[in-house]
Amino acid sequence: MADTSDSRTPAQIEADIKRRRETLADTLDEIGVRVHPKTIVGDAKAKVVSNIDHTLGRAYVGVNRVVTDVKGQLVGEDGAPRLERIVPVALVVVGVVGLLALGTRRRKG
Repeated sequence: MADTSDSRTPAQIEADIKRRRETLADTLDEIGVRVHPKTIVGDAKAKVVSNIDHTLGRAYVGVNRVVTDVKGQLVGEDGAPRLERIVPVALVVVGVVGLLALGTRRRKG
């Protein structure tokens, strides 16, 4: 059996119902905003941007590490260039660029 011993006045019951309706309306509004296509797209974009930023940050750290390692190989501790290592690298780079230029010229001709 239902308990009918509610000691609230009708005005109190009506105020409670009104309060619950307002809370329910707020909750429904919030759900409506969350499931709105623009909100879903915006959340997805934010997640993608966050992932890209994270990936770019990791890539930057990796590239920075490689550049530091290469610099360490080509520059001495005193900051002077190490010609015994720079000259062979420069010759290889010039050779590769020359081969690429010849290959491009042969394809055009």
